[in-house]
Amino acid sequence: MIMKLDFASSVPIYQQVRDQIVQAIANGTFFVGDRLPTIRALAQETGINTMTVNKAYQLLKQEGYIITDRRNGAVVAYRNPKQKKVPKKVKEELELLIAEAKLDGIEEGEFLDLCQKLYRREKL
Repeated sequence: MIMKLDFASSVPIYQQVRDQIVQAIANGTFFVGDRLPTIRALAQETGINTMTVNKAYQLLKQEGYIITDRRNGAVVAYRNPKQKKVPKKVKEELELLIAEAKLDGIEEGEFLDLCQKLYRREKL
């Protein structure tokens, strides 16, 4: 698994690892039941501490993206895509992004068009 970590970013490394795994699941790099690299293997590959990878995996587990056990390691979990309501975290993050976009002078139509293209993974 190739990860691009920005060590100069204000975003913690464990969060960057978590975010990239979520994106890999969403874009089909990983499917339900696929095994993720072991904590030790991912730490060696990326050059980060095993505790950092462990923290990312624990967060993914708490959020329901993966399940872990001693025999199988970390495995992509099934998530019901037909949830009736938008998770609180998604709403909060979108509210912040919308506020930032407004302050940057991005019009509603332009923002929605960008969201749609990103959601569909279209080239910009």
